[in-house]
Amino acid sequence: MIEGNFFAELKRRNVYKVAVAYVIVSWLIIQAASILLPTFEAPAWVMKVVVAFLILGFPVALLFSWAFEITPEGIKRESEVGPNESITHHTGRKIVGITVVLAVIAAGLMIFRLVGTDRRAVRSADNTEGGRRSAASLPVPEKSIAVLPFENLSDEKSNAYFAEGIQDEILTRLSKIAALKVISRTSTQKYKSAPDNLREVGQQLGVANLLEGSVQKAGNAVHVNVQLIKAATDAHLWAESYDRELQNIFGVESEVAGKIAEALDAKLSGAEEKALAVKPTNNVAAYDAYLHGRAIEAARFDISGEEQVVSDYQRAVQLDPSFALAWASLANVQSFLYFNGIDRATNSAAAIKKAADRAFLLQPELAEAWLAEGRYRYSVEHDLSGALQDYAEANKRAPNNADVFAEMAYVERRMGRWDDAVDHFRRAVVLDPRNIQTLIFTGECLAYLRKFAEGEEFVDRALQIAPDAVRALVSKMIFFQMEGRLDEASKVANRIVIPEPTAPLELPAKATQLSYERQFEEAIALLQSVKTPSKPGEPLDPWKTAVLPLLGYCQQLAGKDADARDTYTLAVHTLKPTPTSKVLIDHSLLPCALALSYAGLGEKEKALAQAREAVTNYQDDAIDKPQAEIVLAQVEAHVGQIDAAIAALPHLLEVPNGLTPGLLRLDPYWDPLRKDPRFQKLVEEKPK
Repeated sequence: MIEGNFFAELKRRNVYKVAVAYVIVSWLIIQAASILLPTFEAPAWVMKVVVAFLILGFPVALLFSWAFEITPEGIKRESEVGPNESITHHTGRKIVGITVVLAVIAAGLMIFRLVGTDRRAVRSADNTEGGRRSAASLPVPEKSIAVLPFENLSDEKSNAYFAEGIQDEILTRLSKIAALKVISRTSTQKYKSAPDNLREVGQQLGVANLLEGSVQKAGNAVHVNVQLIKAATDAHLWAESYDRELQNIFGVESEVAGKIAEALDAKLSGAEEKALAVKPTNNVAAYDAYLHGRAIEAARFDISGEEQVVSDYQRAVQLDPSFALAWASLANVQSFLYFNGIDRATNSAAAIKKAADRAFLLQPELAEAWLAEGRYRYSVEHDLSGALQDYAEANKRAPNNADVFAEMAYVERRMGRWDDAVDHFRRAVVLDPRNIQTLIFTGECLAYLRKFAEGEEFVDRALQIAPDAVRALVSKMIFFQMEGRLDEASKVANRIVIPEPTAPLELPAKATQLSYERQFEEAIALLQSVKTPSKPGEPLDPWKTAVLPLLGYCQQLAGKDADARDTYTLAVHTLKPTPTSKVLIDHSLLPCALALSYAGLGEKEKALAQAREAVTNYQDDAIDKPQAEIVLAQVEAHVGQIDAAIAALPHLLEVPNGLTPGLLRLDPYWDPLRKDPRFQKLVEEKPK
């Protein structure tokens, strides 16, 4: 009876209702805190303190409701309130009403959080392949592997490239197995040969398995040791040692790749088995030269490094003219140098075609041969559809080759297939998450679409890997320029070091920033070297010729009209030495440089005609055509056709790789339009 009276008294004093109300209020506070605290970047311990106080307050609230009562005269001890004075039943109804309202609010906050989380999850899933999430956050396939750098155990430390080459050749063969996910070497080379925390490495690279190895070369003898390890458990799945004479080393990579596929239960097709069994060469010296080139190509991204790679590959094919893989590799590197206008006497169209065709004739099923053919079509012939077909064939034969996906993206963006380009860039990043170049180009592709925040994420990832990577710094600076953030662009520009003697990327980028800052004298001083050929007695390099109009314009704006005229004249004589000379149509935009030079010399009709012709030259290139259209508008502005120039701007503010209000505000080329209200309105508009 006493027990029944006690619970009845709890009910009369609203202790139950207070308990429920307290729980609801606590729930509401926690929901609100979980939304607000992250907004203000509060540390994690703040939420813990909030929850602790709420837990401690619960018994206090129950004791308060038992011992005190709310009356019209205020709060009184329960023992001081007479039976006829108590209004606990009225208070209880109010508590119930307030509790219901608070419960509805708390439920609404919870739904808001769940919807927000779901949206974030959807956005995250949409960008999984793009690398917006790290490899660690992606689902890890069981049949995935990264080949870590092989340890060089040779007495001669200069033989390190040989160990790197063996590792790379094993990885190349694994990349041709469709049933596997294989991480590219660029992303694995920063790790030690035998990392202390394999689980962490596996998470960072997004793989379930790791291959460790070592190579010892002594005279004519080679000892190779490899072991396949489960990243999550450190369990050894398979291990083997190989002792070979140097002339018999060529089959080891194929044996290792086959054993790994067997250990991971990756079924091989007949074509894959055949591809794994092919020996690249039987010539030891040729193989050595090839491996040396591969090591440099993987470790260096500068022009002089690429030129050394060409030399090594040329030596390899001289020693063994039937070395298809070396021919393909030679064509690939020379295509890159040709595309960037570097030493086209050595890296000529004919030399690239010879190397690519030779590789294809020797081994028509070689993925690298198809890749070389595609790069030739893209870089030299500008045959975008043909290049894409070649890359698709390469992808069939090497489905884990990140370079193939990246090359497909390069072509697709020029074809205006932007969604495909972004998708393939993202797939390349998944397979090669630490490849600086791929991260940068992915970011640039997104920036072309004015998705600056996403683009900056990729470039920032590249800078985390290599803080002084020039291409990444230039891209980040350009992003800031496009957004009109001149001060931030200036800070990045100060980090860009101009190398000697070649600086086809850094020099014009930094000079452009100086021109935006109206520091014309400084820009002129920086650009003086572009008037001198890189090699005495040879014509001016295409990239230097392309920069001459910028130098001339800065000289004009600095009041150095005679110097400007000399610079523009040099550009015209270099680009069109005779009236019938054809201007090279390449990605240096030399036809546009000629139009700007004519405009600088005051030759209005020639400038307009050449600028319009340049737009036609790049009619089928979704990256270069907008730049040619921009130059046409700049020429129109320069020669006084203000209406035509302004009429072109709305389109250029919308098309990918066009203009932005930020660039209109910064670029001195638009100064002739600044007083026009139509231009001022466009400058103030935010990009769509």
